[in-house]
Amino acid sequence: MTDINTTNLNNPSTFILVGISGLEMAHVWISIPFCTLYVIAILGNFTILFIVKTESSLHRPMYYFLCMLAFTDLVLSTSTLPKTLGIFWFNAREIYFNACLTQMFFIHCFTVVESGILVAMVFDRYMAICHPLRYSSVLTNGMVVKIGLAVVLRGGMLILPYPLLARWWPYCRTHVIAHSYCKHISVVTLACADIRVSSYYGLSVTIFVSSLDVFFITVSYIQILRVIFSLRTKDTRLKTFGTCSSHLCAILIFYIPDVFSTVMHRLHHNVPLHVLILIANVHLLVAPMLHPIIYGMRTTQIRDKLFRLFPHKRT
Repeated sequence: MTDINTTNLNNPSTFILVGISGLEMAHVWISIPFCTLYVIAILGNFTILFIVKTESSLHRPMYYFLCMLAFTDLVLSTSTLPKTLGIFWFNAREIYFNACLTQMFFIHCFTVVESGILVAMVFDRYMAICHPLRYSSVLTNGMVVKIGLAVVLRGGMLILPYPLLARWWPYCRTHVIAHSYCKHISVVTLACADIRVSSYYGLSVTIFVSSLDVFFITVSYIQILRVIFSLRTKDTRLKTFGTCSSHLCAILIFYIPDVFSTVMHRLHHNVPLHVLILIANVHLLVAPMLHPIIYGMRTTQIRDKLFRLFPHKRT
């Protein structure tokens, strides 16, 4: 009997997600903006995918990368929000151990994938502005597919050790996760073992991906800005820079909340737990919600297609 109990404790069948600890009484009210943001994200990103698919003039590398971004945003938001809303509305706090590890993998994997897609999109702008004569010969459909596969493989290979290591640790203390979803560090800190391997690896991946991708983005935009400022007329400079404005907004929307969330978790002793959890949830919602709005407003071809899809009467 003792062996059975020990086995059950070391290999839990389920975890319990707390939700937003300390704000349990306000879960229903918090769910309203969360649900609204999620619905906007779903509708907006599906609209982007539909427009690019149905409009043949948009079958170009820039819009293929935009579709990858939209799909990644759908996966990121859907990986967390349905379960979070289930906690808020139905008090459905249990999550199977394997389902928790799967959620962990998808959240962190597609966060890395999204960062990679943003790098691919800046490469597209770099080629279009700095080497326009080589653009069509370099960024062929085959090359776009290869870049997409490389981005996904990088995310999968870097994040796969997360659930594998988390599955290895024994969980004999508590199975209550002080979060609304299975964030890597929130899960492994429950283990009654030395988790430095998981902790150091997770931190190394975060630093490696963020620093490498931000470096490539920064270098690319330095080259892009050099070309833009070398153009003769102000109108030409503004028009050329306008082709990059949507991507710059997408980068800021993705990286600023990510950096802010990371810094806040490092200073968790000075920040209330419910604030950390809210920041982590908003981080996975804001970018998927705003990306399609930004590209819909700033990209003429998408905006025109939207107006044709939803005609309005002019007074």
